[in-house]
Amino acid sequence: MKQPCVPALSPLQRVRLLLLVGLVFVCVRPSSAAPWLPFGPFGGDARSFGIDPSNHEHLYLGTLNGWIYETQDRGTTWARVARLALRDDLALDHILVDPSNPKHLLVGVWVPGSKEGGLYSSMDGGKSWTENPDMKGESIRSMTESLSDSKVIVAGTLTGVYRSTDGGTHWKAISPLGSTEIHEVESIAIDPVNPAIIYAGTWHLPWKTVDGGEHWINIKEGIIDDSDVFSIIVDPKSPSTVYASACSGIYKSDDFAAKFRKIQGIPSTARRTRVLKQDPEQLATVFAGTTEGLFRTTDEGKTWNRTTGPEVIVNDVYVDPKNSRRVLLATDRGGVLASDDGGASFSPANKGFVARQVAAYAVDARNPATLYIGILNDKEWGGVFTSDNGGLTWIQQSTGLGGRDVFGLAQAVDGTFVAGTSHGIFRLKDSMWTQVGDFRETSAAAATVKSGSVAKRNSSARSVPTGARRRSTLPVAKGEAFDGGVYGLAADANLIFAVSTKGLMISPTSGESWSLLEGVPNGMYRSVTTAKNLVLAATLSSLVLSRDSGTTWTEIAKPDSLTQIAAVALDDEGDLWVGGREGLFVQRGGMEGWQNPPNLPIRDVNSLTYDRRTHQVIATANSTTTLIFAIHVPDFTTKSWDTGWHMRFVRVVGDHMVGATLYDGMVLQPQMIESPIPLGK
Repeated sequence: MKQPCVPALSPLQRVRLLLLVGLVFVCVRPSSAAPWLPFGPFGGDARSFGIDPSNHEHLYLGTLNGWIYETQDRGTTWARVARLALRDDLALDHILVDPSNPKHLLVGVWVPGSKEGGLYSSMDGGKSWTENPDMKGESIRSMTESLSDSKVIVAGTLTGVYRSTDGGTHWKAISPLGSTEIHEVESIAIDPVNPAIIYAGTWHLPWKTVDGGEHWINIKEGIIDDSDVFSIIVDPKSPSTVYASACSGIYKSDDFAAKFRKIQGIPSTARRTRVLKQDPEQLATVFAGTTEGLFRTTDEGKTWNRTTGPEVIVNDVYVDPKNSRRVLLATDRGGVLASDDGGASFSPANKGFVARQVAAYAVDARNPATLYIGILNDKEWGGVFTSDNGGLTWIQQSTGLGGRDVFGLAQAVDGTFVAGTSHGIFRLKDSMWTQVGDFRETSAAAATVKSGSVAKRNSSARSVPTGARRRSTLPVAKGEAFDGGVYGLAADANLIFAVSTKGLMISPTSGESWSLLEGVPNGMYRSVTTAKNLVLAATLSSLVLSRDSGTTWTEIAKPDSLTQIAAVALDDEGDLWVGGREGLFVQRGGMEGWQNPPNLPIRDVNSLTYDRRTHQVIATANSTTTLIFAIHVPDFTTKSWDTGWHMRFVRVVGDHMVGATLYDGMVLQPQMIESPIPLGK
């Protein structure tokens, strides 16, 4: 039977269809629902697991950016539950699920680089949260509940040890107030039979109480002096057996911690063992999550084997109580890793979990549904990701980058993609990134700067001020590899510009060779952008403009009220756009002086981009708003969308937009949500 003729869909039409269908599959709980939907790249920093005692397939996952996730299928897929306190700087290292009421959750948090923290509780499975007043401001570094009485919960904070006897509603300090010894409590354990027996590991040795905190004794015998104690566990069947991990190694006691002995088998004392976990079915099996991978012993610590690569930093370990072949790891950068062979091997299990910092973006001019993004802080797990469907799915393409952060991406005129990284410039060829090995500090790209105002718009595109030098055409010997930091890239016809630790750089060879632009004022340039033959570059406090593709340059005074330049853009009309904490400013082409675009209530601008197809300048701000703004350049009409996220930047892809959040990866604009907020002319 002859098949009906169905017209082929373009890549962007397929994206639109997939966006519509994708709404059915993207699981975002109502409490955290946002108009724009998260689509990866999956992975990032995972901190802790919370186990539902009533359902071994149901787990919670804590992050470093305030989000709590959950899985209903033992970690195969994850869904966002909520962001605590609507903050993106909370480390969720401790999650407890009430055995008598699985809808009752407790989360202990702390703020990296700060003494802040607190305790949050939910009675509806994480949909809504309230902060506990007794623990307000306490930086919670450890927390556990008693196996014999789930109403007894103990938390370790920077100031000491706290206990609740009513399931976390009320709390009381049980370590001496102002103690010079029992503070910075990094680990807590409770005897499985007697909840009055509590172990506390501090940044300087462990302590124990047998009477609920009335008295404390130091239990340091056998432990190297001044050891940070990261984890303590007590054998649930034999409470006399106690394990402790410290910066000096792993220790074991068989007499209720009266004396410890160091376990051999993990040789490096500098390796930090962040977490210890026993197999609930095979108690002789203990997992040690370290800053250099996961180690496992099956003989109570006599021998250890590393079962992951040394690049894996393990923050937490979960062993399925119904099937201990299933083991999950919460890791830095790599997200969740899963094993179905008892921890002998692992693979990523991050579907639905996103905690990424995206800093760079480029689109393939030959296939506009193909996108490239650059990631920060994820080392081997980051680098560059690509999407061939407008941002719906992502694949890592980082071979050759060596774990470098990627700050800038651009496509050369020959189609080659170029990456500016924390250490050097790289070109992509045959799915491999190769560092550029030809950089010259003096050369071919000499230029001079003319002080004063910008030239008139109708001036010649190639006019050069008196005394200016054009780029040299003399042959220059091949230079050396550039290993400095590159903060951004911009392509202009056959030229690529880069802002780097060395200064403003240029490549006329599709990124194969680079040289400094001489004559440009010295400074640490942070951003660069191009439009037609215009090039605008900025430091935090100054601007330079070229109207002839980088041959000559003119200094431009920044807006007087702008304290620091955070973003720049150029449009096809020759207008200059600058943003920062005080808002958005524009200098119309051929005119002097800056003005604020009308009807644009935006401050703390962190990105600007000009979309040539729609003739719009798109602006985003830091955490002050979840709105994005689009200014239609020909008539300066403005509209905005509430994305539901704090954005780092936004780009137009076909008939939808994609955006990079501050810490949560990429989000896409759903097709059926056309909700611009008109702001007038």
